[in-house]
Amino acid sequence: MAGNTFGTLFKVTTWGESHGTGLGAVIDGCPPGIELNEELIQAELERRRPGKGGATSPRKEPDRVQIMSGTYRPEGGDCELTTGTPISLVIMNEDAHSKSYSHLRDVFRPGHGDLTYQSKYGIRDHRGGGRASARETAARVAAGAVAARLLWKYSMRVQAYTVALGGVHTDKRDLSVLDENRLFCPDNDAAARMEERIVEVRNQGDTLGGIVEIRAVCPPGLGEPVFDKLDGELARALMSIGAVKGVEIGAGFAAASMLGSENNDAISPSGFLGNNSGGILAGISSGEHLIIRVAVKPIPSIHKEQQTVNMDNEAVNIKVGGRHDISAIPRIVPVCEAMVRLTLADHLLRQLPLVHVRETVRGHGE
Repeated sequence: MAGNTFGTLFKVTTWGESHGTGLGAVIDGCPPGIELNEELIQAELERRRPGKGGATSPRKEPDRVQIMSGTYRPEGGDCELTTGTPISLVIMNEDAHSKSYSHLRDVFRPGHGDLTYQSKYGIRDHRGGGRASARETAARVAAGAVAARLLWKYSMRVQAYTVALGGVHTDKRDLSVLDENRLFCPDNDAAARMEERIVEVRNQGDTLGGIVEIRAVCPPGLGEPVFDKLDGELARALMSIGAVKGVEIGAGFAAASMLGSENNDAISPSGFLGNNSGGILAGISSGEHLIIRVAVKPIPSIHKEQQTVNMDNEAVNIKVGGRHDISAIPRIVPVCEAMVRLTLADHLLRQLPLVHVRETVRGHGE
């Protein structure tokens, strides 16, 4: 079956299930000569890891990554470098409790992919969510960490943060405080109110959705003019995350209420005077910051009783229970960063001849 590989030149295939032996990613197309080691990837995984730092998930996975191929430390070298061959990353599952789901094996959980997976494959992995589980995103974050190393060579940066959770919103964008609260929120006061909302909803046995904004430093000229527009590719990448139900770029839906004179970004000799376009015009990056927001749905696994059907299409009521997050935020924040990084890395390689990329990377290494 197709659908497990992302990218054209910088290709990523993820594999594994929530309660399988492990999961991982294979990256094909990463140029040689880029510094990469397990510590660099692990730093990104720590931000997504369940059960860390008071995170809302009781599942505690160490998420230790192993690089199985694609890097080499030259004789006398002080760091490992990519070789240009496929990079294989492996993360073992160590805290999977499959028995917690035994009472759900013959029923379809509302809001989950149980019914649609059954319709497509004629079988589903009843141990958690299988491939549909958010656990799969650990592989994306690991692959995104590799893409980040390539983007770094071209001064390209990607930063995501929480701007809404459970109805609590903020208009502040103080990115200097993102590490001062566990929600990666650019407003500490709003983060405190979000935490109060989390406690309130947890006590109700329910879950929360929110909004994540992604900002990227991107040079002009990335993207294709028709079917592979950069904004379309970014939307596709972010919509592939299970909890994401909407994407807007720049002014987004607000543009529908604007006049053309209000929405157009005027241009001066020194550059653009606004960024309603979100850094993309006609599908190609303009050189302004990319600004993207995603709508994150509430986690579907709740402790309240819900109506559903079983395998015999009989009406039943269930309580999902189990060890689940209250919200995909904050753990989805590094996942959003990863998907934007993978998209930009792929379009960077499409824009630049590979030989030029190699020469540039070699120059940085010297």
